[in-house]
Amino acid sequence: MAAAAVGPYVRSSRELWTILLGRSALRETDQIEAELDRHCERLLAGLSYYKPPSVPSGEKLKADKEVVSPLKDLGLRISKFLSLDEQQSVQILQSYLQEDYRGTQGSIKAVLQDERQSQALQLKIAEYYYEERLYTLRCVLYLLTYFQDERHPYRVEYSKCVDKLEKELVVNYRKQFEELFRTEAPTWETHGNLMTERQVSRWFVQCLKEQALILEIIFLYYAYFEMGPEDLLAFARIFKEQGFGTRQTNRHLIDESMDGLVDRIGYFSTLILVEGMDIDFLHKCALEERVEQHQFANAREVCQEMDKLLLTLGDISHHAPVLLSWALLRHTLNVDESTHVIRRLGSTAIQQNVFQYMTQMLKALGSGGNNCTASTARMCIYGLLSFVLTSFEEETLGDQQHLINVACEVFTAPNLAELFWDTEPTAGIAILLDNNCGMFPQSMAPLLQLLSALISDKSTAKKVYSFLDKMTCYTEPYKHKPHDVLSHEDGTRWKRQTPKLLYPLGSGQANIRMPQGTYGLVMPAGQDSLVRWDFSYSSWTVFTCEIEMLLHVVSTADVLLHCQKVKPIIDLVHKIISTDWSITDYLLPITSRLYMLIQRLSSVLNPPTDVIASCVNTLTVLATRMPAKVWADLQHTGFLPYSVTQVTGIAQSLRAEGMQAGSYGNLLLNIERPQGEYSVTMAFLRLVTTLVKGQLGSTQSRGLLPCVVFVLKELLPTYHKWRYNIYGIREEIGCLIFELIYTILHLNSAEESQGSNSLSLQTLCTKFLANTEAGQAIINIMAVGVDTIDVVMAAQPSSGSEGSGQTLIQTIKLAFSITNNVIKLKPSSEMVSPLEQALTQHGTHGNNLIAVLAKYIYHRHDPALPRLAIQLLKRLAMVAPMSVYACLGSDAAAIRDAFLNRLQSKTEDMRIKVMILEFLTVAVETQPGLIELFLNLEVKDDAVGSKEFILGEWSCLQVVLEFIDSKQQGKYWCPPLIHRAAIAFLHALWQDRRDSAMTVLRAKDRFWENLTSVLFGELPAPSNITEKSVLETCAFTLKIICLEIYYVVRGSLDQSLKHTLKMFFDKKRYEYWSEYIKSLVTHMMETETEGAATFLEFQMVVSAWRMVLVLATSYVEVMHLGDCSLRLQLLQDVLEGTKVLLLVPSSASCLRMGSMLATLLLILLKQWKSIIIQVSKILDPLDQILESLSQSNQYFMERTKAKIFSAIITTLQIKRLQVSDISQYSQMLLTVCETIHNEAIVLFDQTHHALTTGDAGLSDDKDSMETDCAPRFQHKDQKDGVCVLALHLAKELYEMDESGNHLFLITRKVPFLPAMLSTLELSLRVKQNLHFAEASLHLLLVLSRTQQGAAIVAGAGVLPSICLPLLSVYQLSTNGTTQTLGSSRKSLDSPSWPGVYRLTMSLMERLLKSLRYNFLSEALDFVGVHQERILQCLDAVRKVQSLACLDEVDHTVGFILQLSNFIKEWRFHLPQLLRDVQVNLCYLCQTCTFLLHSPKVLQHYLQVKNGDTIPSAILPQQSKPTQTPTKQQNTEKEEIEQRALLKVQSSLLRILSKTLAAVRHFTPDLSQILLDQSLDLAEYDMLFVLSFTTPAFDSDVAPSFGTLLATVNVVLNMQGEIDKKKEPMSLNVGPLTSSEEAKSLKSLLMFTMENCFYVLISQAVRYLKDPSVHSRDKQRMKQELSSELSTVLSSISRYSRRGTPCSPAAALLLSPQNKSTCSLSKLSPENQEPLIQLVQAFVRQIQR
Repeated sequence: MAAAAVGPYVRSSRELWTILLGRSALRETDQIEAELDRHCERLLAGLSYYKPPSVPSGEKLKADKEVVSPLKDLGLRISKFLSLDEQQSVQILQSYLQEDYRGTQGSIKAVLQDERQSQALQLKIAEYYYEERLYTLRCVLYLLTYFQDERHPYRVEYSKCVDKLEKELVVNYRKQFEELFRTEAPTWETHGNLMTERQVSRWFVQCLKEQALILEIIFLYYAYFEMGPEDLLAFARIFKEQGFGTRQTNRHLIDESMDGLVDRIGYFSTLILVEGMDIDFLHKCALEERVEQHQFANAREVCQEMDKLLLTLGDISHHAPVLLSWALLRHTLNVDESTHVIRRLGSTAIQQNVFQYMTQMLKALGSGGNNCTASTARMCIYGLLSFVLTSFEEETLGDQQHLINVACEVFTAPNLAELFWDTEPTAGIAILLDNNCGMFPQSMAPLLQLLSALISDKSTAKKVYSFLDKMTCYTEPYKHKPHDVLSHEDGTRWKRQTPKLLYPLGSGQANIRMPQGTYGLVMPAGQDSLVRWDFSYSSWTVFTCEIEMLLHVVSTADVLLHCQKVKPIIDLVHKIISTDWSITDYLLPITSRLYMLIQRLSSVLNPPTDVIASCVNTLTVLATRMPAKVWADLQHTGFLPYSVTQVTGIAQSLRAEGMQAGSYGNLLLNIERPQGEYSVTMAFLRLVTTLVKGQLGSTQSRGLLPCVVFVLKELLPTYHKWRYNIYGIREEIGCLIFELIYTILHLNSAEESQGSNSLSLQTLCTKFLANTEAGQAIINIMAVGVDTIDVVMAAQPSSGSEGSGQTLIQTIKLAFSITNNVIKLKPSSEMVSPLEQALTQHGTHGNNLIAVLAKYIYHRHDPALPRLAIQLLKRLAMVAPMSVYACLGSDAAAIRDAFLNRLQSKTEDMRIKVMILEFLTVAVETQPGLIELFLNLEVKDDAVGSKEFILGEWSCLQVVLEFIDSKQQGKYWCPPLIHRAAIAFLHALWQDRRDSAMTVLRAKDRFWENLTSVLFGELPAPSNITEKSVLETCAFTLKIICLEIYYVVRGSLDQSLKHTLKMFFDKKRYEYWSEYIKSLVTHMMETETEGAATFLEFQMVVSAWRMVLVLATSYVEVMHLGDCSLRLQLLQDVLEGTKVLLLVPSSASCLRMGSMLATLLLILLKQWKSIIIQVSKILDPLDQILESLSQSNQYFMERTKAKIFSAIITTLQIKRLQVSDISQYSQMLLTVCETIHNEAIVLFDQTHHALTTGDAGLSDDKDSMETDCAPRFQHKDQKDGVCVLALHLAKELYEMDESGNHLFLITRKVPFLPAMLSTLELSLRVKQNLHFAEASLHLLLVLSRTQQGAAIVAGAGVLPSICLPLLSVYQLSTNGTTQTLGSSRKSLDSPSWPGVYRLTMSLMERLLKSLRYNFLSEALDFVGVHQERILQCLDAVRKVQSLACLDEVDHTVGFILQLSNFIKEWRFHLPQLLRDVQVNLCYLCQTCTFLLHSPKVLQHYLQVKNGDTIPSAILPQQSKPTQTPTKQQNTEKEEIEQRALLKVQSSLLRILSKTLAAVRHFTPDLSQILLDQSLDLAEYDMLFVLSFTTPAFDSDVAPSFGTLLATVNVVLNMQGEIDKKKEPMSLNVGPLTSSEEAKSLKSLLMFTMENCFYVLISQAVRYLKDPSVHSRDKQRMKQELSSELSTVLSSISRYSRRGTPCSPAAALLLSPQNKSTCSLSKLSPENQEPLIQLVQAFVRQIQR
C-alpha cells in the first residue's frame, strides 16, 4: 500500500517479535536462525538503533527519488516530532502504512493534504514508533528467557544469538538506561506544536516502560552471567542517583497511573544489585569454608566504596533487600571487620520491613509479568532468604509470619519445592519449618501455609502428606497444671499419669488419644504456659477433629475462630489432591465432611465465604475424577440451585419456573454482592464447569439445569454491574462464565442426550443465549472492539502472558466461539432469534457488530482473536439474511485492504490466511456485494463493445493466483493448507458461476497448468499421508475441471485445458487416479477404527472422482476416454472399490463411502453397457456384495442395498443370459427372495402402523440416489427402494428360468409368496404402496408363464389376496360415479393405480390360460366381483380414446377372450353378465370399426377431448429454444400428431382383433350350424341386428351385419395401404422399418378378417335357421349379404394373389382347440382358396 521503501525492505520489530514467538509462517529452525542473524545488530544496539535527526540523513531523504514528495514531507515532520532520524522516520511511516494504517491507499493523499487528519496520523505513527521500540527490547528479553530452556524448540538458535550479544549487551543497555532517565522531557519548542502536555505525559510513560524493560533484560542477563564487583558498584551508583526509579529527571510528570512502572523500575534495580552480589555462590562458599573464592573477597576497595554508598542511602523501601544482602555478604566475608556497618545495614533493612517488601515485590512481578523473570526473581530471593535464616538468629529478623509469607511466595517458582526437600533440615528455610512444627497444633496456620507452598508435584505432595502423617510433638496451652500430670522439680518437664482424649467429641468419632506416661516440655508464654508433648500421631486425624469441632460449634460465637483454623487445612487438602490424585483416598475422612461443612456454614448469620469457597474448590478437584459422586453428595446440601418441579420444557426453563437459587444464591445476593468479594461465585462457576465436563448421565445433567439457568439468568446479564473491591475480578468472573457456556456448547450432543428425551444443557444454552438478555451480554463482550483491547494492553506494566489484557482477549475469544456454536446449533427452521437480529442489524457509519468483528483484523497481540472473529463472520455470512458489505459501510475498502495485507504477507500466521480464504469462499455464494469488493475486477480501458475485465490492484485473485502457482508450492509461505484453501475458493467461483472472475482467470498464463499441477504429481501411499489437505486440493481441482467441461460449450474450452486433458490421458493419469482411489478405500477399511473424522478428505476425493467418471459418460471425446479397454478398467476399479468397502461389516463412514461408489457403479453400468463383454465378471462381485449386505441390519445400508439391486438388474439387461451363465444363480435367487420376504413383512407392519396412527404421508416418490444426506426414516415403498428393486430383480432372474423349476425349490425354502401377497392385499385395500403393488404383479406375471409356476402362484392364494382388495383401486367416488378411465396425465409406463388394475387383469388372463379349468372358478369369481368395471371398460372407448384407457380395454378383452372358451360354465354361473358382455363386445366392435374407418374423426376426438394422449415416448428428446412458429415447426407438430394417431389406431386394431376372437366363441360353430341339424339355437343369442348400415358412433344404433362388413372393408383398406408402401400404423411409433413388422401387421389384419367372416357367416346362418325370423327378413338378408360379400370377395381375390400371411397373432389370441382355424389362411395364394371358397360357397348358397 505504501510507496516504495527506502533501500531494502526493513522488517519491523513487531514482525520480528511475532517470528520469534513462533506465530508466523517462519517456523523452521534455519529460518529463525537466519532472522536472528539478520537482525542481530539491531538487537545489540537496542534503543540506540533509533538515531536522532541529522543533516546528512535529511539530505539523503530529500535526494531519494523513490519516495514520493508527500511522504517525504510527512517523514520530516515525524522526524521532528519524535526526534528520530529522517530516513528511519520514513521507514517507520511506511511500516505503519503497511501494518497498522486503517484506511485505503486512495485515502492517504487526502489525509496528507488535510492538516487535522495529518496531525492525527502523526500521533498514531508516534504510538506505532513507541511500540516498535518496546518490541525491540521484548525480542532481547525473549531470547534471554529461553536461550537455556531445553524444552524450547529454538533454544539452539537463541543461544547462538545470545552468545553474539553477550559481550556488549549490558554495556549498551546500561548507557541507554542512563540516557533515558537523564533525558529532558520534550517541549513544543523543540518538537513542534503537536508536543502537547498530553503527548509529553505519553512520552514519559514510554520512557518509564523502556527503563523497566532494560532493567528486566539486565537482571535476566546477570541471572545467567556473572557480574563483576566494579559493575555492581557502577549499577549501585546509577540506582542511587536515580533513587531506584523515584528520582527521575522528569519526576514532576509522574502521576498515580505511573506508580506501577516506577515500582517496577525499583524492583529490578534491587534485584540487579542482589543478583550481582551472588548470594547463592557465597552461601555455597560459606558451607564449604572457602569464602575467599567469592569475587568480592578480594575486592576490598569496591567493598569499602559500597559500604559508603549504602550507608548514605535513604529510607526508600527498595533499599532494604540490597542492605540486607550487603550486610550478609560483609558478615560472611569479614567476620571481625566492619561489624558496626553490618549491624547498621542489617537493622536498617529490618526497620524498612525487608521481608514484607520482598513479598510485595514477588507478588507484583508474578502477576501479569514474564513468568521466567518472576521465577528468576524468586530464585534470587530464595538464595538470599536461605542464607539469611542460616546466618542470623530467627528472633532477630522480625515477625516470623513475614518470613513465612515471603518463603511461600518464593516456593511458587518451579523446582524450588523439590530443591527444598533435598536440603538439610537444619539449614535455610527448613529452620522455619522446624520451628513451626514445634508449635503445632497450637499455631497451625503458618505451618500449613508453608507446607502448601512446598507442594509442586506428586513427589512433593507425597512428602508433605508423609511429613504430616508422622508428627512427634503436640503443643497445647495450659493456664494451670492439671491434676493428672506429674511435674519435674524445676517445673519444666511434665508427665501424664492417665491417657487423654484431646478433643471433646463423642464416642465413635475421630479423635486423638495421648497415651499415659507421655512427657511434655513446659514453655512459658506470657501468663500461660505452652506444653510440647512428645508422642507420635497423625496430623490428618487432628485436621479431621478440627473440622468435626467446627461442625459442632457452627451455631455458636466460636465459629469464626474455628474457621481460621480450618481454612488452612482445606487449602492444604485442595493443593495436595489437585497435585497428586492418588492421596485422595487417604484424605476421605476430611473430604467427606466438606459437604456438611458447606451446608452448615452457608446457614450461619455471617457466613465465612472464604471457607465455603475453599470447600467448593476442593470439591471441584474431586469432581474432575468422580463427578457423579460429588454431584450426588452435593444435592443433599441444598448449596447449588435446584428445581422443586420436573423441568419439562424450554419455556419453563427460560422463565426459571419452580427453580430455587439454593444456599449459593442467597450468599451471592446477601453477602458477596454487598461486600464486593466473590470467592464463592468463582468457586461455584469452576465447580459447575467441572461437573459439566464430567459428562454426567442424563439424570445428573437434568439436575444441573437449574445451575446453568441461574448462571444464564442471574449472573451473565448483570455481573458487569456488580460492585468489585479488587481490580480484575470482574473480568475473571466473566471469563469463568464464558468458559462454562463454552464447555456446554462443546459437549458431545449424542452422549448428552443419550437415553433421554428431556431438555439437554446444550439446547438450554442455545435457547437462552439466542432469545434472552444473556445473548446481549455476549454481544457486549464481542463489541469491545480492537481499540479498547489496544488501550488495555498498553496500560499493562509488562508484556507478559497474564494480566487484565490477556483475560479480556480470552473472554472475547470465548464469546466468538460461543456465538458461532449457538448459531450452528440453533435449528435453521426456527424464526430469526433476538441474538441473530442484534448480530446483523445495520447501524450508522459502520457502527454495528459486523463492522466491529471485521475490524478485529487489525488486532496483532493474539493471532487467534482475528481468526475467531473471521470464523464468526463466516458463520454469519452463511446463515444470516444480511449484507456484510452494507454493514461495513464506508470502511469496507479499508477492511478489504487489511484482509489482503495479512493474506499476502509472507510471515503472517498460516491459520489466519486459511480462515480469510474460507470466509471468502463462503462469501462467493452468500455475499455477492462483498465478494465483488474482494474480486476488484476493473473494466479494461480499450475494451470495445462487450466488457472485458482485468484484475484490480486490490483483487484477492492476485494473491490466490500466487498461492496456486506451481513454482511457489512447498515454500514456507504457501503450505498445503493454504494451497487447499485457495483451490477451494476457486471452486466456489466455478460452482457459483462467477463468469467475470472465471473469464479473467482463464486468460491468465499457465492458469490451468498451475491449477492442475497437483493432479500430475505422485501422492504418497494412503498409509503414509501426513498432510491430508493435499487430497482435498486434488478433489477441488477435479471438481473445477468437471464444472468447466460441463458448463462450457465443448468447442469453446481453452486450448490450455484441452491440452491438460490430453496430457491427463497421455500420462495415464486416469489409470493412476483410479488405482489410487482403490488404494484409498482399501486403506480406509484397514484403519476404520480411527473414526469418521479421518475419512473426510478421502470421501472428498472419491466424490470428486465420481464426478469425473459421471461426466466422462457424456463427454467421452473431450475427456479422451474413447478407449473401451480403459473405460472397462475404470469400471472394474470402481467395482473393486465398492466390493472392498461393502464385502465385510465396517464402520459407518466406510459404508457411506461404499454407497457413494455403488451410485457411481450403477451410473457407469447404465452408460457403458456396450463395453461390457463378460457379464459374469461384473455379476460375481455384485453377487458377493449382495450376499454381504443381506446379512446387515443397519438402517443406512438400505440405500446401498437398493443400488446393488439396481446394478445387478442393469447388468442382467445388458445381455440375455441363461441360468447356466450365472454360477451363483440359485444363491442369488435365494438371497433376493429372502429380501422380498423380509421387506414385505416390514412394509406390511409400516403400512398397518401408519393406518392405526393416522399417518397419511406414507409414499415418498422422491428419487434420491444421493449418499450425502443424513439417514432418516424412509418408507419402504419407493421406486428405488430395496423392496421394489428386489421384486424387479426376482422378475429378471425368473425370466431366465425357462423351466420354472427354481421357483418350486425356492418356495420350499423361503415362503416369500404368502408374505408378498399379504402385503399386496393390504396395499390394494388401503390404496397405498403403489410401487410395491406394481412390482409384485410384474413378478407374478413372470412366475405364471409356465404351468408349474402358475400353479404355485394360484396355490399361494393369489385370488383371495387380489380380488376383493382390487375394488379399492377404482372405488366409487362420493357422487356415485366411478373413476374416469385413463384420466391420468402420467406416462403409460409410469406407476399408477389403473396400471395396477391392468396388470391384475393380465395376471388373471395368464393364469386362466395356463391352468384352464383349475383356475376357472377363481376367474369367474374375479369377473363377477369386477363386472361393473369390466362392462364400464368395454363401453369406455366411445368416450375416451387415451392410450391408458385403450390399454385397459385391451387387457380386459384379452381376459374375456380366455374366459370365453368356457362359455357353458360362464352361462351357468353368471348368465346375465355373459349377456351384458356379449352386447358390450358387439358395441365395442362397432366403435373400433367406426374409429378405424374414420381417422379424421378419431384425430378430432384426440385433439378436442383427449389433449394429453400424445405419449412422451414420441416427443422430441431435446428441447429447442422458443422462437416464432416456422414451417418446420408446424411440420414437426403435424408429425407428432400423426404418430399419436397411429399409436391409437394400433391399439384399436388389437382390441378389435381380440373382440372378434371372443365374439367368435359366443356364436355357433360353423361346422355344427351347417352340418348339425339338431343344434339348439336357443343356446346362442343373435348378436347383430339385421341391418346393413354403416357403423355409427351412437350407442342407440345397435351393432349389425353392416358393422361386420365395414370391419372387413377397414381391414382390406389397411392391407391396401401396406401394399402401396405408405406409412401405416404400427405397434411401434414411426414407419415400418423391417419386413417382420409388416408381416406381423398383415397377419393381425388377416386374423381380424378371418374372425369377422366367421362371425358374419355364423350369425347369418343362425338367422336363416331361426324360425322366429320372418321369411321376408331372411330373404332381404340373403340379398344384401350376397351383394356385399360379392364385392368383398373380388377385393379378397386381388389381395390373395399378392400373398397374405397368417400372423402368429392368431396362435397367440386363439384358444388351443381353435388354433386349427389358422389353417384357413396359408402363405401361398393357392392356400388362400379355401377361405375364398368358403365365402363363395356361402354366397352361392344364399343366392339360391
